Amino acid sequence: MRDGGRLAAAIEVLDEIETRRRPVRLALKVWGDAARYAGAKDRAWVSGLVLDVLRRRRSLGWRMGQDTSRAAALAALRFIWGWPVERVAEAAGDAPHGPGPLTDDEQAALATPRDLTEAPAPVRGDYPDWLDAALARVFGDVRAEEGAALAERAPVDLRVNTLKTDPPRALKALASFDPVVPGLAPDAVRIPAPDAAARSGAVEAIPQFGKGWFEVQDLGSQVAALAAGEVKGAQVLDLCAGGGGKTLALAAAMANTGQIYAYDSDARRLADTVRRGDRAGVRSLQVRTPLNPDPLKGLEGRMDVVFIDAPCTGTGSWRRHPDTKWRLTPEALAKRQADQDAVLDDGAAFVKPGGRIVYVTCSVLSEEDEDRVEAFLARTPAFARRPATADPALTPFLTSAGDLRLTPRLSKTDGFYVAVLEKRA
Repeated sequence: MRDGGRLAAAIEVLDEIETRRRPVRLALKVWGDAARYAGAKDRAWVSGLVLDVLRRRRSLGWRMGQDTSRAAALAALRFIWGWPVERVAEAAGDAPHGPGPLTDDEQAALATPRDLTEAPAPVRGDYPDWLDAALARVFGDVRAEEGAALAERAPVDLRVNTLKTDPPRALKALASFDPVVPGLAPDAVRIPAPDAAARSGAVEAIPQFGKGWFEVQDLGSQVAALAAGEVKGAQVLDLCAGGGGKTLALAAAMANTGQIYAYDSDARRLADTVRRGDRAGVRSLQVRTPLNPDPLKGLEGRMDVVFIDAPCTGTGSWRRHPDTKWRLTPEALAKRQADQDAVLDDGAAFVKPGGRIVYVTCSVLSEEDEDRVEAFLARTPAFARRPATADPALTPFLTSAGDLRLTPRLSKTDGFYVAVLEKRA
Protein backbone atom coordinates (compact mmCIF):
# COMPACT_ATOMS: atom_id res chain seq x y z
CA MET A 1 0.00 0.00 0.00
CA ARG A 2 1.06 3.59 -0.63
CA ASP A 3 1.09 6.10 2.20
CA GLY A 4 -2.11 7.69 0.93
CA GLY A 5 -4.00 4.41 1.12
CA ARG A 6 -2.64 3.71 4.58
CA LEU A 7 -3.69 7.18 5.77
CA ALA A 8 -7.18 6.75 4.34
CA ALA A 9 -7.47 3.36 6.04
CA ALA A 10 -6.45 4.80 9.42
CA ILE A 11 -9.06 7.55 9.12
CA GLU A 12 -11.67 4.92 8.21
CA VAL A 13 -10.81 2.88 11.30
CA LEU A 14 -10.90 5.97 13.53
CA ASP A 15 -14.34 6.90 12.20
CA GLU A 16 -15.52 3.36 12.87
CA ILE A 17 -14.30 3.56 16.47
CA GLU A 18 -15.99 6.92 17.02
CA THR A 19 -19.33 6.29 15.34
CA ARG A 20 -19.84 2.69 16.45
CA ARG A 21 -17.88 2.94 19.72
CA ARG A 22 -16.01 -0.21 18.81
CA PRO A 23 -12.87 -1.27 20.69
CA VAL A 24 -9.79 -0.47 18.64
CA ARG A 25 -8.77 -4.11 18.24
CA LEU A 26 -12.15 -5.01 16.80
CA ALA A 27 -12.19 -2.02 14.46
CA LEU A 28 -8.71 -2.89 13.18
CA LYS A 29 -9.73 -6.51 12.70
CA VAL A 30 -12.81 -5.52 10.71
CA TRP A 31 -10.67 -3.35 8.45
CA GLY A 32 -7.98 -6.02 8.14
CA ASP A 33 -10.49 -8.72 7.21
CA ALA A 34 -11.80 -6.48 4.42
CA ALA A 35 -8.32 -5.37 3.28
CA ARG A 36 -6.82 -8.71 2.28
CA TYR A 37 -4.36 -6.87 0.05
CA ALA A 38 -2.72 -5.19 3.06
CA GLY A 39 0.61 -6.69 4.07
CA ALA A 40 2.08 -6.98 7.56
CA LYS A 41 3.91 -3.65 7.25
CA ASP A 42 0.72 -1.93 6.06
CA ARG A 43 -1.24 -3.28 9.02
CA ALA A 44 1.47 -2.20 11.47
CA TRP A 45 1.50 1.30 9.93
CA VAL A 46 -2.29 1.71 10.11
CA SER A 47 -2.45 0.28 13.63
CA GLY A 48 0.37 2.51 14.82
CA LEU A 49 -1.24 5.67 13.48
CA VAL A 50 -4.67 4.77 14.87
CA LEU A 51 -3.25 4.13 18.34
CA ASP A 52 -1.19 7.34 18.32
CA VAL A 53 -4.29 9.34 17.37
CA LEU A 54 -6.34 7.72 20.13
CA ARG A 55 -3.64 8.48 22.68
CA ARG A 56 -3.65 12.20 21.80
CA ARG A 57 -6.98 12.81 20.12
CA ARG A 58 -7.83 16.02 21.99
CA SER A 59 -4.47 17.75 21.72
CA LEU A 60 -4.15 16.86 18.04
CA GLY A 61 -7.59 18.29 17.32
CA TRP A 62 -6.78 21.43 19.31
CA ARG A 63 -3.61 22.06 17.31
CA MET A 64 -5.55 21.69 14.06
CA GLY A 65 -8.59 23.64 15.20
CA GLN A 66 -10.80 20.76 14.04
CA ASP A 67 -12.19 17.80 15.97
CA THR A 68 -12.33 15.18 13.21
CA SER A 69 -10.59 11.86 12.61
CA ARG A 70 -9.03 13.26 9.45
CA ALA A 71 -7.60 16.32 11.20
CA ALA A 72 -6.22 14.22 14.06
CA ALA A 73 -4.61 11.71 11.70
CA LEU A 74 -2.95 14.46 9.68
CA ALA A 75 -1.74 16.10 12.88
CA ALA A 76 -0.33 12.81 14.18
CA LEU A 77 1.77 12.39 11.05
CA ARG A 78 3.06 15.94 11.39
CA PHE A 79 3.54 16.37 15.13
CA ILE A 80 4.10 12.83 16.43
CA TRP A 81 5.68 11.06 13.49
CA GLY A 82 7.60 14.17 12.44
CA TRP A 83 6.60 14.24 8.78
CA PRO A 84 7.15 17.55 6.97
CA VAL A 85 4.01 19.26 5.69
CA GLU A 86 4.95 18.41 2.11
CA ARG A 87 4.99 14.68 2.83
CA VAL A 88 1.63 14.85 4.63
CA ALA A 89 0.17 16.76 1.66
CA GLU A 90 1.56 14.22 -0.79
CA ALA A 91 -0.01 11.30 1.09
CA ALA A 92 -3.39 13.00 1.53
CA GLY A 93 -3.61 14.04 -2.11
CA ASP A 94 -2.43 10.73 -3.57
CA ALA A 95 -5.36 10.01 -5.91
CA PRO A 96 -7.13 7.65 -5.88
CA HIS A 97 -5.69 6.18 -2.69
CA GLY A 98 -5.44 9.13 -0.30
CA PRO A 99 -8.27 10.73 1.70
CA GLY A 100 -8.19 13.90 -0.42
CA PRO A 101 -5.95 16.96 -0.87
CA LEU A 102 -5.25 19.23 2.09
CA THR A 103 -7.48 22.25 2.46
CA ASP A 104 -6.01 25.70 2.95
CA ASP A 105 -6.98 25.56 6.63
CA GLU A 106 -5.27 22.18 7.06
CA GLN A 107 -2.14 23.43 5.34
CA ALA A 108 -2.04 26.45 7.65
CA ALA A 109 -2.67 24.41 10.81
CA LEU A 110 0.03 21.87 9.95
CA ALA A 111 2.49 24.66 9.25
CA THR A 112 1.53 26.88 12.22
CA PRO A 113 -0.53 24.91 14.78
CA ARG A 114 -2.38 26.44 17.71
CA ASP A 115 -0.28 26.82 20.85
CA LEU A 116 -0.98 23.81 23.07
CA THR A 117 0.19 25.64 26.19
CA GLU A 118 -2.94 27.80 25.94
CA ALA A 119 -5.27 24.78 26.01
CA PRO A 120 -7.16 23.66 29.14
CA ALA A 121 -5.77 20.77 31.20
CA PRO A 122 -7.99 18.03 29.71
CA VAL A 123 -6.80 18.96 26.21
CA ARG A 124 -3.12 19.13 27.19
CA GLY A 125 -3.48 15.87 29.09
CA ASP A 126 -5.68 14.17 26.47
CA TYR A 127 -8.49 12.97 28.71
CA PRO A 128 -12.27 13.60 28.90
CA ASP A 129 -13.48 16.82 30.56
CA TRP A 130 -15.56 14.95 33.13
CA LEU A 131 -12.41 13.36 34.63
CA ASP A 132 -10.66 16.67 35.23
CA ALA A 133 -11.87 17.10 38.82
CA ALA A 134 -10.93 13.51 39.71
CA LEU A 135 -7.44 13.86 38.26
CA ALA A 136 -6.98 17.27 39.88
CA ARG A 137 -7.78 15.64 43.22
CA VAL A 138 -4.88 13.23 42.78
CA PHE A 139 -2.33 15.24 40.80
CA GLY A 140 -3.30 18.89 41.32
CA ASP A 141 -1.64 21.33 38.94
CA VAL A 142 0.40 18.63 37.17
CA ARG A 143 -2.62 16.60 36.05
CA ALA A 144 -2.12 17.62 32.42
CA GLU A 145 1.47 16.42 32.57
CA GLU A 146 0.35 13.12 34.11
CA GLY A 147 -2.27 12.75 31.40
CA ALA A 148 0.30 13.47 28.70
CA ALA A 149 2.58 10.77 30.13
CA LEU A 150 -0.37 8.35 29.98
CA ALA A 151 -0.62 9.22 26.27
CA GLU A 152 2.92 8.11 25.40
CA ARG A 153 3.74 4.84 23.70
CA ALA A 154 4.62 2.15 26.24
CA PRO A 155 7.66 -0.14 26.27
CA VAL A 156 7.43 -3.92 26.48
CA ASP A 157 8.25 -5.07 30.00
CA LEU A 158 9.16 -8.65 30.87
CA ARG A 159 9.46 -10.45 34.18
CA VAL A 160 12.27 -12.98 34.31
CA ASN A 161 10.91 -16.23 35.73
CA THR A 162 13.36 -17.22 38.45
CA LEU A 163 11.87 -20.71 38.59
CA LYS A 164 13.53 -21.33 35.21
CA THR A 165 16.42 -18.89 34.78
CA ASP A 166 18.00 -15.68 36.05
CA PRO A 167 18.19 -12.08 34.71
CA PRO A 168 21.70 -12.34 33.15
CA ARG A 169 20.75 -15.41 31.10
CA ALA A 170 17.44 -13.82 30.11
CA LEU A 171 19.17 -10.63 28.96
CA LYS A 172 21.51 -12.70 26.81
CA ALA A 173 18.56 -14.53 25.24
CA LEU A 174 16.87 -11.19 24.49
CA ALA A 175 19.96 -9.47 23.12
CA SER A 176 18.47 -8.99 19.64
CA PHE A 177 15.71 -6.83 21.18
CA ASP A 178 18.19 -4.38 22.83
CA PRO A 179 16.82 -4.97 26.36
CA VAL A 180 17.58 -2.73 29.33
CA VAL A 181 17.22 -3.17 33.08
CA PRO A 182 14.66 -0.58 34.28
CA GLY A 183 15.11 -1.04 38.04
CA LEU A 184 12.33 -0.98 40.69
CA ALA A 185 11.80 -4.75 40.38
CA PRO A 186 14.76 -7.15 40.57
CA ASP A 187 13.64 -9.47 37.78
CA ALA A 188 12.38 -6.85 35.29
CA VAL A 189 13.68 -6.42 31.75
CA ARG A 190 12.50 -3.70 29.38
CA ILE A 191 12.39 -3.53 25.60
CA PRO A 192 12.01 0.12 24.49
CA ALA A 193 8.86 1.11 22.63
CA PRO A 194 9.26 0.55 18.88
CA ASP A 195 8.71 3.16 16.22
CA ALA A 196 4.97 3.66 15.79
CA ALA A 197 4.91 2.59 12.14
CA ALA A 198 7.05 -0.50 12.70
CA ARG A 199 6.10 -4.00 13.72
CA SER A 200 7.09 -4.69 17.31
CA GLY A 201 9.44 -7.57 17.96
CA ALA A 202 7.66 -10.78 18.89
CA VAL A 203 9.38 -11.90 22.08
CA GLU A 204 6.87 -14.73 22.30
CA ALA A 205 8.49 -16.27 19.21
CA ILE A 206 11.93 -16.93 20.71
CA PRO A 207 12.54 -20.43 22.13
CA GLN A 208 13.23 -19.22 25.67
CA PHE A 209 9.75 -17.74 25.93
CA GLY A 210 8.25 -21.12 25.13
CA LYS A 211 10.47 -22.61 27.81
CA GLY A 212 9.00 -20.26 30.40
CA TRP A 213 12.02 -18.05 30.98
CA PHE A 214 9.98 -14.85 31.08
CA GLU A 215 6.48 -13.41 30.97
CA VAL A 216 5.26 -10.17 29.41
CA GLN A 217 4.28 -8.05 32.43
CA ASP A 218 4.39 -4.29 32.97
CA LEU A 219 6.97 -3.13 35.50
CA GLY A 220 4.23 -1.56 37.64
CA SER A 221 2.42 -4.89 37.77
CA GLN A 222 5.63 -6.57 38.90
CA VAL A 223 6.08 -3.99 41.67
CA ALA A 224 2.48 -4.54 42.76
CA ALA A 225 3.13 -8.28 43.13
CA LEU A 226 6.25 -7.54 45.21
CA ALA A 227 4.07 -5.61 47.67
CA ALA A 228 2.81 -8.99 48.90
CA GLY A 229 6.07 -9.15 50.85
CA GLU A 230 7.76 -12.36 51.96
CA VAL A 231 5.60 -15.20 50.67
CA LYS A 232 7.87 -18.24 50.70
CA GLY A 233 6.04 -21.07 52.41
CA ALA A 234 2.87 -18.97 52.66
CA GLN A 235 -0.76 -19.68 51.84
CA VAL A 236 -1.75 -17.14 49.16
CA LEU A 237 -5.10 -16.54 47.46
CA ASP A 238 -5.15 -14.53 44.23
CA LEU A 239 -8.82 -13.61 44.33
CA CYS A 240 -9.09 -11.85 40.96
CA ALA A 241 -6.49 -13.85 39.07
CA GLY A 242 -7.64 -13.03 35.54
CA GLY A 243 -5.13 -14.37 33.03
CA GLY A 244 -2.67 -15.24 35.78
CA GLY A 245 0.12 -12.70 35.31
CA LYS A 246 0.38 -11.70 38.95
CA THR A 247 -0.39 -15.27 40.02
CA LEU A 248 2.76 -16.42 38.25
CA ALA A 249 4.78 -13.54 39.72
CA LEU A 250 3.64 -14.51 43.20
CA ALA A 251 4.37 -18.18 42.52
CA ALA A 252 7.92 -17.34 41.44
CA ALA A 253 8.43 -15.29 44.61
CA MET A 254 7.20 -18.30 46.60
CA ALA A 255 9.85 -20.49 44.91
CA ASN A 256 7.41 -23.40 44.70
CA THR A 257 6.90 -23.47 48.45
CA GLY A 258 3.61 -23.02 50.26
CA GLN A 259 0.44 -22.92 48.15
CA ILE A 260 -1.09 -20.36 45.81
CA TYR A 261 -4.77 -20.51 44.90
CA ALA A 262 -5.97 -18.72 41.75
CA TYR A 263 -9.62 -17.75 41.49
CA ASP A 264 -11.65 -15.43 39.29
CA SER A 265 -15.38 -14.88 39.12
CA ASP A 266 -15.17 -15.31 35.32
CA ALA A 267 -14.03 -18.84 34.52
CA ARG A 268 -13.00 -17.81 31.00
CA ARG A 269 -10.24 -15.59 32.39
CA LEU A 270 -8.66 -18.61 34.06
CA ALA A 271 -8.47 -20.61 30.85
CA ASP A 272 -4.76 -20.00 30.25
CA THR A 273 -3.61 -20.04 33.87
CA VAL A 274 -2.88 -23.77 34.07
CA ARG A 275 -1.07 -23.76 30.72
CA ARG A 276 0.99 -20.72 31.66
CA GLY A 277 1.75 -22.19 35.08
CA ASP A 278 2.99 -25.43 33.51
CA ARG A 279 5.22 -23.53 31.11
CA ALA A 280 6.60 -21.46 34.00
CA GLY A 281 7.40 -24.52 36.11
CA VAL A 282 4.93 -23.66 38.88
CA ARG A 283 4.18 -26.64 41.14
CA SER A 284 2.40 -24.88 44.00
CA LEU A 285 -0.67 -23.65 42.06
CA GLN A 286 -4.29 -24.63 42.51
CA VAL A 287 -6.84 -23.10 40.16
CA ARG A 288 -10.26 -22.74 41.77
CA THR A 289 -12.85 -22.30 39.03
CA PRO A 290 -16.26 -20.72 39.69
CA LEU A 291 -17.76 -23.50 37.57
CA ASN A 292 -17.46 -25.75 40.62
CA PRO A 293 -19.87 -25.36 43.55
CA ASP A 294 -18.44 -23.37 46.47
CA PRO A 295 -14.97 -23.18 44.85
CA LEU A 296 -13.23 -21.43 47.77
CA LYS A 297 -14.62 -23.65 50.50
CA GLY A 298 -12.03 -24.52 53.13
CA LEU A 299 -9.89 -21.41 52.61
CA GLU A 300 -11.76 -19.16 55.05
CA GLY A 301 -9.49 -17.63 57.68
CA ARG A 302 -6.43 -19.56 56.47
CA MET A 303 -4.62 -17.22 54.07
CA ASP A 304 -1.42 -15.39 54.89
CA VAL A 305 -2.02 -13.15 51.86
CA VAL A 306 -5.16 -12.40 49.89
CA PHE A 307 -4.06 -10.62 46.74
CA ILE A 308 -6.85 -8.54 45.17
CA ASP A 309 -6.10 -7.21 41.70
CA ALA A 310 -9.45 -5.46 41.71
CA PRO A 311 -11.63 -4.86 38.66
CA CYS A 312 -11.19 -1.20 37.75
CA THR A 313 -11.53 1.40 34.99
CA GLY A 314 -7.96 0.81 33.78
CA THR A 315 -7.08 4.50 33.72
CA GLY A 316 -3.50 3.56 34.53
CA SER A 317 -3.17 1.52 31.33
CA TRP A 318 -4.21 4.22 28.85
CA ARG A 319 -0.79 3.99 27.17
CA ARG A 320 -1.60 0.44 26.08
CA HIS A 321 -5.37 0.76 25.67
CA PRO A 322 -5.97 4.37 24.60
CA ASP A 323 -9.46 3.79 23.23
CA THR A 324 -10.77 2.92 26.70
CA LYS A 325 -10.37 6.47 28.01
CA TRP A 326 -12.84 7.77 25.43
CA ARG A 327 -15.37 5.02 26.21
CA LEU A 328 -15.21 5.43 29.99
CA THR A 329 -18.35 6.90 31.59
CA PRO A 330 -19.31 8.10 35.09
CA GLU A 331 -21.71 5.16 35.28
CA ALA A 332 -18.90 2.69 34.55
CA LEU A 333 -16.76 4.29 37.25
CA ALA A 334 -19.58 3.98 39.78
CA LYS A 335 -20.07 0.32 38.83
CA ARG A 336 -16.40 -0.41 39.38
CA GLN A 337 -16.47 1.19 42.82
CA ALA A 338 -19.29 -1.14 43.84
CA ASP A 339 -17.31 -4.11 42.46
CA GLN A 340 -14.25 -3.06 44.45
CA ASP A 341 -16.18 -2.76 47.69
CA ALA A 342 -17.65 -6.21 47.14
CA VAL A 343 -14.35 -7.93 46.38
CA LEU A 344 -12.64 -6.34 49.42
CA ASP A 345 -15.44 -7.61 51.66
CA ASP A 346 -15.19 -11.06 50.07
CA GLY A 347 -11.42 -11.18 50.45
CA ALA A 348 -11.47 -10.26 54.13
CA ALA A 349 -13.15 -13.56 54.99
CA PHE A 350 -10.09 -15.57 53.87
CA VAL A 351 -7.38 -13.68 55.79
CA LYS A 352 -6.06 -15.30 58.96
CA PRO A 353 -5.16 -13.18 62.02
CA GLY A 354 -1.86 -11.44 61.27
CA GLY A 355 -2.38 -11.99 57.53
CA ARG A 356 -2.87 -9.26 54.97
CA ILE A 357 -4.85 -8.08 51.99
CA VAL A 358 -2.86 -6.58 49.12
CA TYR A 359 -5.32 -4.35 47.26
CA VAL A 360 -4.24 -3.37 43.74
CA THR A 361 -5.79 -1.39 40.91
CA CYS A 362 -4.43 -0.24 37.57
CA SER A 363 -6.28 3.03 38.16
CA VAL A 364 -5.02 6.51 39.04
CA LEU A 365 -8.35 7.69 40.46
CA SER A 366 -8.81 8.14 44.21
CA GLU A 367 -12.42 7.03 43.82
CA GLU A 368 -11.15 3.52 43.08
CA ASP A 369 -8.09 3.66 45.29
CA GLU A 370 -7.88 5.51 48.64
CA ASP A 371 -11.64 5.97 48.86
CA ARG A 372 -12.28 2.25 48.62
CA VAL A 373 -9.60 1.41 51.18
CA GLU A 374 -10.85 3.99 53.66
CA ALA A 375 -14.45 2.83 53.24
CA PHE A 376 -13.35 -0.78 53.81
CA LEU A 377 -11.40 0.11 56.96
CA ALA A 378 -14.36 2.09 58.29
CA ARG A 379 -16.66 -0.92 58.04
CA THR A 380 -14.03 -3.58 58.87
CA PRO A 381 -12.17 -2.51 62.03
CA ALA A 382 -10.31 -5.81 62.23
CA PHE A 383 -7.93 -4.50 59.53
CA ALA A 384 -5.34 -1.72 59.64
CA ARG A 385 -3.30 -0.03 56.92
CA ARG A 386 0.40 -0.85 56.68
CA PRO A 387 3.09 0.76 54.47
CA ALA A 388 2.92 -0.81 51.03
CA THR A 389 6.71 -1.11 50.74
CA ALA A 390 9.94 -0.55 52.65
CA ASP A 391 12.11 -0.73 49.51
CA PRO A 392 14.13 2.51 49.32
CA ALA A 393 13.77 2.50 45.53
CA LEU A 394 9.98 2.59 45.88
CA THR A 395 9.42 4.79 48.94
CA PRO A 396 9.45 7.97 46.78
CA PHE A 397 6.16 6.70 45.33
CA LEU A 398 4.39 6.23 48.67
CA THR A 399 1.40 8.43 49.40
CA SER A 400 1.02 10.26 52.70
CA ALA A 401 -1.08 7.32 53.93
CA GLY A 402 1.65 4.80 53.07
CA ASP A 403 0.07 3.41 49.90
CA LEU A 404 1.96 3.02 46.63
CA ARG A 405 1.05 5.07 43.56
CA LEU A 406 2.93 4.53 40.30
CA THR A 407 2.46 6.55 37.10
CA PRO A 408 4.24 6.79 33.75
CA ARG A 409 5.40 10.31 34.57
CA LEU A 410 6.92 9.46 37.95
CA SER A 411 7.92 5.79 37.86
CA LYS A 412 8.02 5.08 34.10
CA THR A 413 5.43 2.32 34.55
CA ASP A 414 1.72 1.97 33.91
CA GLY A 415 -0.45 3.61 36.55
CA PHE A 416 -0.91 1.38 39.62
CA TYR A 417 -2.16 1.78 43.17
CA VAL A 418 -1.30 -0.65 45.99
CA ALA A 419 -2.52 -0.69 49.61
CA VAL A 420 -1.57 -3.30 52.22
CA LEU A 421 -4.21 -4.03 54.88
CA GLU A 422 -3.25 -6.24 57.82
CA LYS A 423 -5.69 -8.21 59.94
CA ARG A 424 -5.09 -7.63 63.61
CA ALA A 425 -3.64 -10.69 65.33
